[in-house]
Amino acid sequence: PVQNTEQALQIVQWYLWRWTIEQLFRTLKSKGLNMEKAEVESFHGLVNLATMALIAAVQVMQLVQARDGQTLQRIGDAFFEPEIQCLTALNTKVEGKTQKQKNPHPPNTLSFAAWIIARLGGWSGYQKDKPPGPITFIRGLNRFYNILEGYYLFR
Repeated sequence: PVQNTEQALQIVQWYLWRWTIEQLFRTLKSKGLNMEKAEVESFHGLVNLATMALIAAVQVMQLVQARDGQTLQRIGDAFFEPEIQCLTALNTKVEGKTQKQKNPHPPNTLSFAAWIIARLGGWSGYQKDKPPGPITFIRGLNRFYNILEGYYLFR
């Protein structure tokens, strides 16, 4: 049994961490990165694949957490400078004509990038719609990295 407020707060913190871990594994699994379908011949190959998938899943989770502008995370925490330049250029392409479809976040924040990636993933951009989740961000990141290849070739 819980003895005091401090213990109760610790249990709540553990529950929050558990939820974050569950979201990470959900992102890795069938509805996200589809790790379960991977066929790898060696243990070393599986470790490499799992490492790369975890990096991608963490990036997706960072975007989900930043989407509402509630974090203070900077864009450089998840993207390199050339990626930031590409995202900045893409922002004008994915913004709509109305004020409601403009990116509301400061350009140096991860929220700014999350808004763009969500638009690339098929999110409407309207605040009244359901917020983008991991699947939308995975689709958006896939599209972004395809665009980024062209951006690198063009430069």
